[in-house]
Amino acid sequence: MSVGPPSVAPLRIGNASGFYGDRFDAMREMLTGGPLDVLTGDYLAELTMLILGRDRLKNPASGYARTFLRQLEECLGLARERGVRIVANAGGLNPAGLADAVRELADRLGIPARVAHVEGDDLKRRYPQHVTAHAYLGGGGIAACLRAGADIVVTGRVTDAALVTGPAAAHFGWAADAYDRLAGAVVAGHVLECGTQATGGNYAFFTDHAPETLRRPGFPLAEIHEDGSSVITKHDGTGGVVDVGTVTAQLLYETGGGRYAGPDVTARLDTVRLTQDGPDRVRIDGVRGDGVRGEAPPPTLKVGLNSLGGFRNEVVFVLTGLDIEKKAALVRDQMEAALAAAKSRPAHIRWELARTDHPDAPTEETASALLRLVVRDADQDAVGRTLSGAAVELALGSYPGFHVMAPPGKGAPYGVFEDVYVPHVEVDHVAVLHDGRRIHVTPPQDTRALETPPEPPLPEPLPEPLPEALPEPSTTVGAPTRRAPLGLVAGARSGDKGGNANVGVWARTDDAWRWLAHTLTVDRFRELLPETADLTVVRHVLPNLRALNFVVEGILGEGVAAQHRFDPQAKALGEWLRSRHLDIPEALL
Repeated sequence: MSVGPPSVAPLRIGNASGFYGDRFDAMREMLTGGPLDVLTGDYLAELTMLILGRDRLKNPASGYARTFLRQLEECLGLARERGVRIVANAGGLNPAGLADAVRELADRLGIPARVAHVEGDDLKRRYPQHVTAHAYLGGGGIAACLRAGADIVVTGRVTDAALVTGPAAAHFGWAADAYDRLAGAVVAGHVLECGTQATGGNYAFFTDHAPETLRRPGFPLAEIHEDGSSVITKHDGTGGVVDVGTVTAQLLYETGGGRYAGPDVTARLDTVRLTQDGPDRVRIDGVRGDGVRGEAPPPTLKVGLNSLGGFRNEVVFVLTGLDIEKKAALVRDQMEAALAAAKSRPAHIRWELARTDHPDAPTEETASALLRLVVRDADQDAVGRTLSGAAVELALGSYPGFHVMAPPGKGAPYGVFEDVYVPHVEVDHVAVLHDGRRIHVTPPQDTRALETPPEPPLPEPLPEPLPEALPEPSTTVGAPTRRAPLGLVAGARSGDKGGNANVGVWARTDDAWRWLAHTLTVDRFRELLPETADLTVVRHVLPNLRALNFVVEGILGEGVAAQHRFDPQAKALGEWLRSRHLDIPEALL
């Protein structure tokens, strides 16, 4: 394989967007805050693709993240002055359209800019029944654009980490089979992709830091080295914090087991080592000191399919004071009878009672519980007129104190996400250079079917807890325990992948890891989170991170756009787990 010379300086890659709607000023902050070589922006998610798809149904010229253009209008001159290249997936469904719009912007501003784009991910012709159908491309097209001299590269659907692997491969001259180096860049890219989640945002142990530290976290950057290792940091003087904990949290986010598959490489997360490298600096390399390990990618590419699933509506009944359960039963019985008698009864009906009420409450709001009714159907009338009529007619004839949070409307369309897989050779990955030339990216020559790695050995358990029959604590017999929240000794971060959720849980000390690894089994996980009791839960062990990663299959139904549950993206599933009580050794508290 060919790689760049050992003397090549580290490549400084920053992030200025973790989602479509992230902090608008981030691009300017990153360009003015310190030295950078490349600035990336991640604007796409499963739900975003559906939103852009619906936009494009109304206007074929749309389909990209317009915020990116507005940011460039302020920052294109800055980027040119500082010699910073910009790589973003803001092209969404229309990367060619965005590239043209960027050129028009540059011409209007009088700023020379070589603009390239990547295409080939759009498989709508192959899946015409869906609103959007896009393959997750790797970084090869981005690398080709940058090697040809592009200042700005916009893409459609690429993997989030491709925004980093592409620039790194171009800068260092990595070959397509430089799997260990590419894997290191994938890990760095995964840490960067969600912006300030790597610098203290949404962090389980946020109370360890002063409020002013986390008030406005700075965006992260990675110093990528030629061997694939990296240092995660941020610009000096910006808010937030970068430590082993914040990087661990993001590394576990929306991942699964030891093998993290992508179109360029399968990164072995079970070989990652994180070490503090100074204030706000975390080094990522391999557990043996020889880099993160990588393997040939799988033989197929993931394709995300978004479609309209029908119409959805909801009404939330407020139940106040005494007899909450009986009030809920009465209104539920009334609504069920009314819906059953309707000409168009909703096909799917779901009730949820949230006991947000408190006894002897000092305010009416804290004395109230919320009963949510969610309906779905292919017919908008069944979820609109039928539901609203049934709910409104109860206004004077139901439980005492009857009222709702808001009257139900007409119902809104909801989306359904699914993924399928196609061979690499069936997707034409193309780099469209700034001069109009088209380079077809060669599919990987070597592939490897994705397999679950062998279960690693667990650490030695802590001493057994004291028998309950002992009248006095005794450190000679075992470790005394106390009933306490799991979150006192473990962090967590959770997220969504289609209809599944992952919950990454990590310990901050070796002793806490010894306890966590043996205590938080799949059975205990289901016990602590009863919503998962009837679902498939898979536990992955990552000893080098002192972490467990749980994948809960089907908990999000048909994906975030379907709004299947109270927390449709499972963002707080990990915090719910941390709030649950269990017996924890006193020595860990």
